[in-house]
Amino acid sequence: MSPRAVVILIENDRVALIERNREGHHYFTFPGGGVDEGETPEQTAVREAKEELGLDVVLRKLVAEIWFMGKPQLYYLAESVGGTFGPGTGPEMTTPYPGRGTYRAIWMPITEILDQPVLPRPMAELLVRARQSGWPDPYPVIHEDHAHPAHPSSLHGA
Repeated sequence: MSPRAVVILIENDRVALIERNREGHHYFTFPGGGVDEGETPEQTAVREAKEELGLDVVLRKLVAEIWFMGKPQLYYLAESVGGTFGPGTGPEMTTPYPGRGTYRAIWMPITEILDQPVLPRPMAELLVRARQSGWPDPYPVIHEDHAHPAHPSSLHGA
């Protein structure tokens, strides 16, 4: 079972997200992807930031572990140290994928994320709470084994 590694990148009270349009659904996800063979989750998070956001990042700390459909998703607070924010270099950002929809890197004000379809919802809620009172220590482990009601489970984290 390969985990997903995900980046939480915050700058100027905004968070970097991937805007998705897929199968008639419009939603936002945190940048990240599956851990490849031979990679650590940390290496994956750094690679995915480059592929999806065009940015070089350093990871500051693990802030959450969210289980979805039996698979862990590890969320790392990151800091940008180079690159140019934009479409990134990953194939999902540069090549149309029939049936996979569109991907677009965006900055969203943290004050808006609970008013938008940001997935997974528990991470959006945790981010808003952390903005007010800091990241919990130890980091939470959340089991979200049900899809957001507005989206089929096949879209979660995709």
